[in-house]
Amino acid sequence: MIKTTPFHESLLDTHLVVDVRTPLEYEEDHLPGAINVPLLTNEERVEIGTIYKQTGPLEARRRGLHLTAHRFPAMVGEIARAAAGRPILVYCWRGGLRSKTVVSILDLAGFDAVQLQGGHKAFRHLVLSSFDPFTPPAPLVVLHGMTGVGKTTFLLQLARAGHAVVDLEGLARHRGSAFGELGLRQDISQKRFETLLWDAFRRLPAGCPILLEGESRRIGRLTLPGNLYDVMRGSVKLWCEASVATRVARLTEEYGRPEYRDGMAGALERIRKKLGGDNYEAIKGHLDRWEMEPFMEGLIRHYYDKLYYKTRDWVEDAVISLEDFSSGERELNTFLASRRQAAV
Repeated sequence: MIKTTPFHESLLDTHLVVDVRTPLEYEEDHLPGAINVPLLTNEERVEIGTIYKQTGPLEARRRGLHLTAHRFPAMVGEIARAAAGRPILVYCWRGGLRSKTVVSILDLAGFDAVQLQGGHKAFRHLVLSSFDPFTPPAPLVVLHGMTGVGKTTFLLQLARAGHAVVDLEGLARHRGSAFGELGLRQDISQKRFETLLWDAFRRLPAGCPILLEGESRRIGRLTLPGNLYDVMRGSVKLWCEASVATRVARLTEEYGRPEYRDGMAGALERIRKKLGGDNYEAIKGHLDRWEMEPFMEGLIRHYYDKLYYKTRDWVEDAVISLEDFSSGERELNTFLASRRQAAV
């Protein structure tokens, strides 16, 4: 009998995690840190599935053995090199024949290998249940502010300084606005986003307030899982502010690249009705002439700020200035210290 184990997050830190599903399955989502050593190709899995439905499990197993037997030595070698002496956790879709086969071969070759009970399906259940309901490992502090104040840049600076930070937009590969996909490719699945988010919260230092950026329920085409959005709405809120001139400069620095020009034109067209005809034509003229500062200022005044004020229905707990990020960090630290003192 091969060894099996239920999932526990400590396994991610102690074992080499091996996903033996197809490359397509792996790309859609996989356990954090897992390497892909597929037993079947994408096409072979379809073929085996067809045989299973039309002929039955026995013929499907025989065909699977015929297709994969010659790969076993190379697979064992690849896994052994990656393991570098560590124990090995192997999984497939739901803890079935694929992972069982690979664990059996590794066991025969003398390696310490174990099969994940329930496979990726069981892991997915754990991830989804962790967000519904979501209980953060520490209190959330949510940073809000108008487009261009520099919330994401500020959060990354805070992370480098040792604060507990979850970068929602970085994980989603989208800046959460009409122009949010410029320079990024939001090519990850909802499942992958949820796994990355689960892992980000898992890795945070214990006991530290968790800083993250205020978002809508959707970031691009991805959705915040479970009731995370509701928990964020009920958490401490900081309003980050900066002058229009500073916001224009920051947006120009981030987006003012010639390779973004076509993407900007497409994004501008999508918000044409919200801008109104005259505003659209004026802002488009700035883009056509590559006048980035008046282009960004037009978007701020006639689109972003109006949209934000229309949807804001809460009151902040404190205001910090991000005119200068270092000063903003000092203001944040003072606020967090006062919260700790009040809790004593």
